[in-house]
Amino acid sequence: MPEENATIEGEKIGNISHYFGQIGVAVIDLIGELKVGDTIRVKGATTEFDQVVDSMQIDKQPVEGAGSGQSIGLKVGEKVRTGDEVYRL
Repeated sequence: MPEENATIEGEKIGNISHYFGQIGVAVIDLIGELKVGDTIRVKGATTEFDQVVDSMQIDKQPVEGAGSGQSIGLKVGEKVRTGDEVYRL
């Protein structure tokens, strides 16, 4: 029986809670695990793109991975919007 959050897009690992347009950084509230090197898909009403996680930060400090309940900052290649969903592929 598949997990509830497993979809054709991969495993849902979080939602965008903020986007800093000037610097192209998204804040992701995680409900799953994410680490440097993972490929993610950001999907929303007008957003859909894939990206490899090159680096991420928690409180402006670089980290190699993070898990459920944490919020991370991630440089993104395209504009994202609050509420967009993030999947690990």
